[in-house]
Amino acid sequence: MKIFDAKNIKLIDKLTINKQQINSLDLMERAALQAFLWIVNHFHEKKTVFHIFCGVGNNGGDGLVIARMLKQNYFDVHVYIVPFSDKFSVDFDSNLERLKECNLTYDVINETAVFPDISENHIIIDAIFGIGLTHEMDLWIQKIIQKINYHQSFTISIDVPSGLFLEKKTILAIHSDVVLTFQFPKLAFFLPDNEHFVSEIVILDIEWDYHVMDDIATHFFYSDLVEIKKRYNPVGKFSHKGTQGHALLIGGCFGKMGTMVLASQAALRSGCGLATVLIPKCGYEILQTSSPEVMVITDTNYHKITSINFDFAPKAIGIGMGIGQDLDTQIAFHSFLLSNKLPLVIDADALNILSDNLEWIDLVPKNSILTPHPKELERLIGSWQDDFEKIEKTINFAQKYHLVILIKGAYTLIIDEKNVYINPTGNQALATGGSGDVLAGMITSLRAQGYQSVDAALLGVYLHGKTADLAVKEMGYEGFIASDIIKYLGKAFLELKN
Repeated sequence: MKIFDAKNIKLIDKLTINKQQINSLDLMERAALQAFLWIVNHFHEKKTVFHIFCGVGNNGGDGLVIARMLKQNYFDVHVYIVPFSDKFSVDFDSNLERLKECNLTYDVINETAVFPDISENHIIIDAIFGIGLTHEMDLWIQKIIQKINYHQSFTISIDVPSGLFLEKKTILAIHSDVVLTFQFPKLAFFLPDNEHFVSEIVILDIEWDYHVMDDIATHFFYSDLVEIKKRYNPVGKFSHKGTQGHALLIGGCFGKMGTMVLASQAALRSGCGLATVLIPKCGYEILQTSSPEVMVITDTNYHKITSINFDFAPKAIGIGMGIGQDLDTQIAFHSFLLSNKLPLVIDADALNILSDNLEWIDLVPKNSILTPHPKELERLIGSWQDDFEKIEKTINFAQKYHLVILIKGAYTLIIDEKNVYINPTGNQALATGGSGDVLAGMITSLRAQGYQSVDAALLGVYLHGKTADLAVKEMGYEGFIASDIIKYLGKAFLELKN
């Protein structure tokens, strides 16, 4: 699913009106109807009280249509106009006049007005600002938003939470319990800086022209189930372990051998035919006992990786999980980079070694996948002021070195040389030690099976998150550990087939 910036959203809106030979009021009515249907489906008791705050642009016009529809269906509705400008949009004016059809009055909330009394069991609908907000709000409007946020009422924002900037850092916006957004989500919804403004996202189909959306280019995408299924290749009937790919995982050190147990088991559970680990000698019994399906090669050193040698040709290599940053290990990693030509999956301490030796980045093969957590990413690309700068710097880094890079988070971003993909699956249960090792094993397995780097990253991140979504229904957030990701992988794959 494509994600567009404010400029292209307005263009799609305009072109849809022309293509479908409707007027802007018709499209506003259509959008508001979808929002109204969602609202009454969730709050169908006629005693429900709605407080609708409307700006004087088209977002406010949406709010007015919703107010009219609620009133016509016998709900208790209170409308408040927030005149942030003395210029009202034409569609807002038209719908303000139409409130008379249902004998619905309104109050004006300006810098001198008394804020209305709202009970915590009432519903607030926010339709003050839409996608067009590009400048800081006046102080009196900021105070209104602060007062709305102060209330404990359930709050619904129409299209975007008022005050949220789509393309720069937001300081103050409505704290929405749910955002009813039109046709597709917005990038700003998925950024950590905006965590307090967006709790739940509902995408409402308002029948914008699909040909128009197909024709307009973007570099941002929402990787929903439909998109993931396009990239998924089911195992063929005549497949065998030789055709399913051989994954090599390199890592581990004394006291951190569990990382390799998790990574190798995750690799096999993700479908590769064979998995081999290259580990220090101290891990031999651990791997042979805990993972009988995994083949083991050991370093001559007991405690750490000091040389990287193997006598077969793996289809994919993942490196770094629990490997440590000992000087001997760094030298071994450098020697490996000098000789290896196969694209890698680079994780954990291998990333930290690279960040300490940035001149080695040129040795990393093109199309390698980097899987840093936020601090590891910062060590690689430098610090950032906000999430938009973080994304921009990561894109530049990926383009410069021809890499696929993950920005891990509640919504993990997968960045290749030109596109940014937002992953919708996962939850806070994944905030547990070892979950990154599992992900690295999964992505390495998918690469071994023949998936292109970006597809392996997209599919791996999606399935990784999906396991937590499935498991949390049975064990909650706190009871979930990294090995549960592996346990639920089969169920996550089945969802792709159903």
